[in-house]
Amino acid sequence: MFPTIGDLVYYVFNVRLTFPIQTLGLFIALAFFGAYLVFTSEFKRYEANGKIHPFKRKVLVGQSATLLDIAVNFLLGFTFGFKAIGIALNYSRFAFDPRGYLASLQGSLAGGILVGLGFSLWVYFDRKKQQLPEPKVVEEVRHPYQLMGLIVFSVGFFGFIGAKLFDTLEHLNQFIYNPLGVLFSVNGFAYYGGLIFGALTYLYIGYRHGMKQVHLADIGSPGMMLAYGIGRIGCQLSGDGDWGIVNNYFKPQWISWLPNWAWSFKYPHNSINAGVSIPGCTGNYCSQLVQGVYPTPLYELLLCIGMFALMWAFRKKIKVPGLMFSIYLILNGGERFLIEHIRINFYYSYLGLTFTQAELIGGLMLLGGLAGLAIIVFKRYTSPKLAA
Repeated sequence: MFPTIGDLVYYVFNVRLTFPIQTLGLFIALAFFGAYLVFTSEFKRYEANGKIHPFKRKVLVGQSATLLDIAVNFLLGFTFGFKAIGIALNYSRFAFDPRGYLASLQGSLAGGILVGLGFSLWVYFDRKKQQLPEPKVVEEVRHPYQLMGLIVFSVGFFGFIGAKLFDTLEHLNQFIYNPLGVLFSVNGFAYYGGLIFGALTYLYIGYRHGMKQVHLADIGSPGMMLAYGIGRIGCQLSGDGDWGIVNNYFKPQWISWLPNWAWSFKYPHNSINAGVSIPGCTGNYCSQLVQGVYPTPLYELLLCIGMFALMWAFRKKIKVPGLMFSIYLILNGGERFLIEHIRINFYYSYLGLTFTQAELIGGLMLLGGLAGLAIIVFKRYTSPKLAA
């Protein structure tokens, strides 16, 4: 496994990079970037088709920087300088445990203050150059795709909260014993928590700007599928614990062409140091699982990127509102519902049934997608205008 990008580069090119860029973190960032490109493209296409429209907003121009502007920029600069300069001055500590260092209160106080002051002065003088004798309100036209900066930031922020909360629900005993430790741990995030909170945030922003929920759902479906697939690449490469159950079965003959590690894998050098020590290994990541498990992130990344490719190829042929979203729910919900049967996970028990959180949500998504498809078909054959 490759907990850091330096490990991956060394494996592929035999070149050692000392900067410990976390593999999972990089691919999560790439997932957001990929979703950004797909969302932007779909926003522009839907606007060109007349399904969504530009909107107007009033803005105040020519005003000097307010105390709030200066304070916000100072906090942003302080946070960046506190950590960045702290890393430069204490690189060995950061390199040993990057995620732990970033989540800690360690850093450079002087560096934070200096960079914070720099950010504050920048916003002050930048506004000073644009200041008018009398600030005025102007009306400007904005296109839906220009909301993507706000959407990405908001979805990332609230998605992070949702992912942590849903993971906390799966570890209530640990939370009761050590609430702060669980909430502020650098590990432990539930995908569907992030998806639900992020999707609600996205739909709310679109609704506030006059867009129909059904079009927003259709626009976001391919991007969500791609982001999930890219994120799973990071899970597989880093070995972050999102693997399957023990697989001691012999590989079936009909998939004899499949590499052994794609059937059963011990995730050597995984990023959470799960399992037993690897003989002769030195460094931060020297563990592997005792027994081979199903590499479920590999299966999911192949399925989801493949399903995204299909959705992207046929997106222009799908004209009925809600159909793309129904397809997404069926594909993503069905995939996750099935994969949960071979994933290691926490199980709930209710009325004699056992299920995982993701299995429940995936099953509901599948049913919701089928229901949406049934409603679309029903309306199509009962509405005189659609039937004609």
